[in-house]
Amino acid sequence: MVDEKKKQEVPEIPEEVKKKLEALKKKLESLKDKLVKDKEKNIMGITLLPPKKEDKDKINVLVVVDSDKEKNPILFMEKTSKSINKIVIDTDKNIIPKVISLFDLRESCYDGKYNILRMIAMSMPIYDPSDLLSALKIAEVHKTMSIKKFEKYVVSYVAAGSLFRGEKSNDIDVYIIIDDTDVKRMSRTELRDKLRAIILQMGDQAAQMTGVQKQFHVQTYILTDFWESVKDAHPVIFTLLRDGIPLYDRGVFMPWKLLLKTGRIKPSPESIEMQMNVGEKLIERTKYKMLSVVSEDLYYALLNPAQAALMMYGIAPPTPKETIDLLDKIFVKQEKLLEKKYVTMLERIRSYYKDIEHRKIKEVSGKDIDDLLKDADEYLKRIKKLFIQIQKKKDAEHVDEIYDNCIKLAKQALEINKVKYTQNNLLTQFKKMLDKEHIPTRMAKILKDVMDMKKTYKTKKMTTQEIEKINREARPFINEISDYLQRKKLITLSKIKK
Repeated sequence: MVDEKKKQEVPEIPEEVKKKLEALKKKLESLKDKLVKDKEKNIMGITLLPPKKEDKDKINVLVVVDSDKEKNPILFMEKTSKSINKIVIDTDKNIIPKVISLFDLRESCYDGKYNILRMIAMSMPIYDPSDLLSALKIAEVHKTMSIKKFEKYVVSYVAAGSLFRGEKSNDIDVYIIIDDTDVKRMSRTELRDKLRAIILQMGDQAAQMTGVQKQFHVQTYILTDFWESVKDAHPVIFTLLRDGIPLYDRGVFMPWKLLLKTGRIKPSPESIEMQMNVGEKLIERTKYKMLSVVSEDLYYALLNPAQAALMMYGIAPPTPKETIDLLDKIFVKQEKLLEKKYVTMLERIRSYYKDIEHRKIKEVSGKDIDDLLKDADEYLKRIKKLFIQIQKKKDAEHVDEIYDNCIKLAKQALEINKVKYTQNNLLTQFKKMLDKEHIPTRMAKILKDVMDMKKTYKTKKMTTQEIEKINREARPFINEISDYLQRKKLITLSKIKK
């Protein structure tokens, strides 16, 4: 137990180290503010790199600059680098900046030079408005885990193009391609599913290790599937080849990318025909979805609340057809709580539902759905009001029921004891009777609360919760007085028999 406790204890950071860290933090914050102040520098990220072994006293900082939109990127980078170096020297001579353009970062990946990625993985971002550094950090950690797990089977590890365009996105997308050509002991489907599960799990681990909060999406392809997608001219794969940046490549992705760029990868006639057919299929699916919106979603969106209203009223769950009839009979005609047009709305949507079910209607227009949605919105708002009306009615009935039951029992108790009373002195006489009969005196307080509730409900609103509270208090009153009356009757009966 002692050993475990010692393991859990976090060592205290020396005061001197704390002061150094605080000073470093202030310097870096000051540097960041100065660099970011000039928007024309196009700074995409600033990160603190790990110290070099040969010079541990120096502070190494990486600054990533976007020069893609500049007319003369080389001249722009020369001027920006000089400006950044001057700002850094003025801040602290011990800070060593490394300025790199987004273009050079991409090119290093194209050339298979991944040292800069490894440094970013071990760095601590100071300024990262587009989340480029965070994305590279988690991707590099995940890539390293994947290569360690699958070794030579990782063919390519590719980042989506948006990552290197400096675009602010809600998630981080990477693609990993695994060589499956020598797998013989399991089916391609089984291999694909197992690989995805393992790689996704490592993605969650990488997110925990790096502390990156953004959604990290990993698409896993086996090599044979990937090549099929290239042959079939799958748009996602073509976009990946065109815009993707390899964070790791074993000489496969870059040749594909070059072949696409030079027009050597062309869709086959079969793939062109397939893509054309996809359009027709999607239109058919869209029409089906529009039908399902009416036949399922909208119909039940109106039907279920109507059934709930009837159940709230006290009727067992009715069938769909009965629901419409009862809605009209009870709430429109009998209780006069609902207008007829809302029953008509439900009838209309049910008619649509049945016609679709019996294939009388094979497609609906956007206007039809808009009209039905408009009606549905109005209908649901009205049903919500109906719930309130039903609840008020139930509350009033509940108040009367509680009052009538308690008053009836109080009167019976007085009458069995031959105590005269009037409506005005009922409570006083009941209290005297309790004392005489040795019944708990709190029964008088409960009766008073019930009588007060009746008066209050007539003059001002009471919530359902307040009424329920009185009801809970009334239960022991009803039980106690009912038991008393039963005992009293038995005693009277036994006297008569004697």
